[in-house]
Amino acid sequence: MDEERPARGPIVSGEIAVRSPAKINWTLDVLGRRGDGYHEVRTILQTIALSDTVTVATADGLELQLSGPFDALRNEDSARNLAHRAAQLLRDEYRVDTGALIKLEKRIPVAAGLGGGSSNAAATLRALRSLWRLSLTSDELAAMAAKLGSDVPFFLTGGTALGSGRGDEISPLPDALPQRLVVAWPDLPARDKTAQAYAALKPEHYSDGTATERLAERLSGGGSVANDDVHNVFEPALPSIDATAGQLFADAHALGRPHLAGSGPAFFFLLAQAEPAEPIIQGLTSMGLDAIETHTIAAAEATESL
Repeated sequence: MDEERPARGPIVSGEIAVRSPAKINWTLDVLGRRGDGYHEVRTILQTIALSDTVTVATADGLELQLSGPFDALRNEDSARNLAHRAAQLLRDEYRVDTGALIKLEKRIPVAAGLGGGSSNAAATLRALRSLWRLSLTSDELAAMAAKLGSDVPFFLTGGTALGSGRGDEISPLPDALPQRLVVAWPDLPARDKTAQAYAALKPEHYSDGTATERLAERLSGGGSVANDDVHNVFEPALPSIDATAGQLFADAHALGRPHLAGSGPAFFFLLAQAEPAEPIIQGLTSMGLDAIETHTIAAAEATESL
């Protein structure tokens, strides 16, 4: 950082509320382990309508308030929460002398592979840039997002995008055609789930990423996504990551063609335009899973203020 504090206008009074959407991965390829200990990935990410809400307002210090059906981390140290960490990073990097109250309404299940924490971090960065009137470029904000997690830069733009590197190198794609979905998740403990998932991968799970590149090229031309396009390297590894999640995912094939979301354990079904969602949702509920109907959303909707 330069010695001088970045130029900024007066602090915004009142509250700023922004959408913080979940995501699915149309594809997720792992090419191998990198020298820095991370894995090289190729993935196509997609925001969906299932969303949290992040609301920020000026305060003396940094305070985080959680609410909603998935406020499971309410009683944990706020400093562990990605939204709080994003605010602290932004405040420290740009030496902001104003604080913020961050209100986070959680509707995205925690540690499910749907990117809720990463989305919250990105939404907090976007909201506080406005609240604190910071003169950050999109590239500067993306660089800060990458310090918080591999998926965080994607949520600064949302929509449909190709992720490379460790997933933090984002190349926006044209918004995919709208797609209805049923998303389901089991109630399973999943601390450090992502690290465990990557540790479970073996060399035979790696690929060269050409399937992801092929779909990215088609989406760039305005194509749509079909069941045969969707694939995820973690699906064959899921039973060794979590035996219960692996069995539930296997059982869900009786209801259609499920696809794992991220490293799981959440998964989703594509729905045809007129296909009823209720039979699939009822079947999943009878298996002890939570399930909802939702749909994909474009970049403009994914990053909208509320």
